[in-house]
Amino acid sequence: MKEDFLHYIWQFQKFDQSPLETVNGEFLEIYHPGTHNLDSGPDFFAAKLKVDTQVWAGNVEIHLRSSDWYLHQHEIDSAYDNVILHVVWEHDADIYRKDESILPTLELKNIVYPEIQHNYYRLFTSDKDWINCEQFFPNFNDFDVESWLTRLYFERLETKNSLITELLNQSNNDWEAVLFKLLAKNFGLNRNGDAFLNLANTIDFEVIRKLSKDQFQLEAVLLGHAGLLEDNFESDYFHRLKNEYLYLQKKFSLGNAIETSPVFSRLRPDNFPTIRLVQLASVLVETSSLFSAVIKAKTKQEIYTIFSIDVPEFWKTHYNFRSNHKPRNKKLSKNFIDLLIINTIVPLLYAFSKNRLTENEYYLDLIAEVSLEKNTTVQNFQTLKPRIFKNAMHSQSLLQLKKNYCDPNRCLKCALGAKFIKGKY
Repeated sequence: MKEDFLHYIWQFQKFDQSPLETVNGEFLEIYHPGTHNLDSGPDFFAAKLKVDTQVWAGNVEIHLRSSDWYLHQHEIDSAYDNVILHVVWEHDADIYRKDESILPTLELKNIVYPEIQHNYYRLFTSDKDWINCEQFFPNFNDFDVESWLTRLYFERLETKNSLITELLNQSNNDWEAVLFKLLAKNFGLNRNGDAFLNLANTIDFEVIRKLSKDQFQLEAVLLGHAGLLEDNFESDYFHRLKNEYLYLQKKFSLGNAIETSPVFSRLRPDNFPTIRLVQLASVLVETSSLFSAVIKAKTKQEIYTIFSIDVPEFWKTHYNFRSNHKPRNKKLSKNFIDLLIINTIVPLLYAFSKNRLTENEYYLDLIAEVSLEKNTTVQNFQTLKPRIFKNAMHSQSLLQLKKNYCDPNRCLKCALGAKFIKGKY
């Protein structure tokens, strides 16, 4: 038994209320259970109820046992002075207010609806290899699953919107600068994303804007400020880049390169930070007013066109400055551009729409064009419920579901888990 189950029981009043009595035999009538508090302090604010003939308005605290009140030292915390009812699974001790009167207590263990309690135990004590509801998941109604995934996707967009809002504030509401920083982060992927974002944050975007017509200069600044031009290599191209960076570093007062340089270890050559930064420079040079172009794009194919870039000749035969290879195509793959759509373009379009208070939701059409991502989480959900998950919106929602609900056992906050507890799945 977990306390969040009692929160659920109290919030949705899943217990027999005819009639109700406190553990001391006082008549109890609940007018409103209060608002669930997710921060510190009592569990429910602004409840309204009647104890015997007295109507009370105040807070409700919930525990597994009454004695947990003293275990958590609520008796010395003024935040709990306005608690009007103590709701517990099992009453094992009277709780006294500061005026030495007994705090009214409601014990739940004998009044919770049996079906609710039975389903709770089924969910949390079932044999599982992966998630709590895996043996029940195939039986969830398709419409309920799709509706919950849609809500989860917007929840995920809101999480990403927090970063975008922060970047927008840092950039004086310059959406072009925000796009550059988001692209930098996502060109770095998981391994170098933070380093690339740090790089983008430490270069005034006006410098990037001024250099966006010159591939060589932009390349020199990105590679140099990332700390990737600090060694000495025999390559003539390396020395030209390094000299150019030193000149531009002084000209624009760039300061020192970032302290933690991007890494090459555990990366395929196509994802080496040298290649990804050169590709990023090519994108910025290829399309002036990149943000405007992205905002106007309505389809995946239009995004593909924007990011259809090539790299300078040197990089067609190099992944780094140490050695060369036979000429290879170093254009951005469609799979990589799909990742940019998922993690940069669509979240940016969502944030822009929300910022401008528009109701244009074409970003949903765009994400629906992107194929379902392939990873262990998605594959496991597909095994449980085949043929229902079809595009990147679904795969992003499944990642949100697994990380934020399944893994931390927040089943009662999950729409599917809540339906299972109610027996309505």
